[in-house]
Amino acid sequence: MAGPPAEAPGRSWRAALLRALALLTAFVGMVAFAVVLARLTLVSVPGAVGQVHSNVRPGDSLRHYLLHATTVDAARQVGGNILLGLPFGVLLPVLVPKARGLFGVLVRTAGVMLLVELVQGALITGRAFDIDDVILNTTGALLGYLLLGRRAGRAVHRRPVPAPAPAAGPSEGTATDPA
Repeated sequence: MAGPPAEAPGRSWRAALLRALALLTAFVGMVAFAVVLARLTLVSVPGAVGQVHSNVRPGDSLRHYLLHATTVDAARQVGGNILLGLPFGVLLPVLVPKARGLFGVLVRTAGVMLLVELVQGALITGRAFDIDDVILNTTGALLGYLLLGRRAGRAVHRRPVPAPAPAAGPSEGTATDPA
């Protein structure tokens, strides 16, 4: 009975090296993403004090962008928030194997973005909490996951293929003589 085919010599260390390189790259990417996220969202805007308002009703800010903002400002707000979530959806499944599913990415992204918005609204001058930003960031992460993150996570964290069960011989598991 033949077992699974043996790996070519040197192949396992190359696979481990590529996996480690992918994880390191994803980690550096996530750190860069965190820095960009902090610079874009956690910087005070003293001139906006009195002009910004918190939004806890989903869709209110989106309606405002569509009805009252210029097309460029609406595209910048909506598109920027979606783009801000994209890297999270690509990098998270690579860094956290348990976050490889759509639901895992959704929950983790929404949690992180909710935390960012809460800090932004509570501690940063001239900034406000906006639930629509959380929704748009999470949408971007889901798009990133569907476009690249799912495949990248699977490539880095391949599930081991189970060995085939040995075939039962005539004396195993079968009744040859009922007497």
